[in-house]
Amino acid sequence: MAREAAQSRLDALWARGRAFLGTRLAIMGGAMSWVSERNLVAAISNGGGFGIIACGAMTPELLAEEIAGTKQLTTQPFGVNLITMHPELDQLIDVCLDAGTGHVVLAGGLPPGAAIARLKEGGAKVICFAPALAIAKRLVRVGVDAIVIEGMEAGGHTGPVATSVLAQEILPVIRDVPVFVAGGIGRGEAIVSYLEMGAAGVQMGTRFVCAQESIAHAAFKKAFIRAQARDAVLSVQLDPRFPVIPVRALANKATDAFLQRQRELIDAVDSQHMDQKEAQLAIEHFWAGALRRAVIDGDVENGSLMAGQSVGMVAKEQTTQEILDELVEQAVEKLLDRHRMETAE
Repeated sequence: MAREAAQSRLDALWARGRAFLGTRLAIMGGAMSWVSERNLVAAISNGGGFGIIACGAMTPELLAEEIAGTKQLTTQPFGVNLITMHPELDQLIDVCLDAGTGHVVLAGGLPPGAAIARLKEGGAKVICFAPALAIAKRLVRVGVDAIVIEGMEAGGHTGPVATSVLAQEILPVIRDVPVFVAGGIGRGEAIVSYLEMGAAGVQMGTRFVCAQESIAHAAFKKAFIRAQARDAVLSVQLDPRFPVIPVRALANKATDAFLQRQRELIDAVDSQHMDQKEAQLAIEHFWAGALRRAVIDGDVENGSLMAGQSVGMVAKEQTTQEILDELVEQAVEKLLDRHRMETAE
């Protein structure tokens, strides 16, 4: 009876998130370029979570194919993540609406109000990222249906504030829409803690990279399994004149090469052999194609190994279902332990 009570408590804690997503579990899959494609997305949704296609730099035609391919693998709900800076954002929105996509995540900067309005008018629920309370409030005012707060522990492009701080800042205040927490989450106990703080659910990416259904190269997965939390580091900016958007990834030869490239370009500008704009562009282009080289080609030395600090909790390759079941079991055990303590007092 105690275990049933713990399971019921978990169901109640993330009931709002489950209802919003239309899923058995309020666990969203993080949209990871080259990794979050039809196979992993469908596996997460089939396992009871909510898979999200990472559109990234896809053309509208490729996105349409990916959505159709995902529908062939699952009848469960899933969403699409669109980058707001994509030059064909309007066409990508059309693709999502034409395909009847129920949830669209707008990422990569503050979303245009027109994009939010078009999606909502088309019947889709809009999810956006809020790196601060003020932005969360603004997003609610313009009509987004849910918010994700993602801390600096997350992999890939990330912000400057820790997940635990963002949760304390935002969860007690934003009540009008569901709020999902992301960044550094690798176990069910952490899920429970954020749910009890008021989260509707969580988003997790790194934990699913080594799922059997993930198409990531075996060498990429091996790098994740070997890594510790401290190995997932932020990219370093050497000179404030040349801003670097922080990216969290596993340190490798490419990390050192990026620093060296920055030094060379800074020296070229200082010696007037290159103008500042040209050097900035060269810095920004350094990582072009680097993620694909690592994820798809398996070049884990010269590619980009984007990973969150929860990578230290990735110990082996598992099926997506096993990962989800493990997370739920850990969450239930956490609630069960508390019940035991309370009844023993």
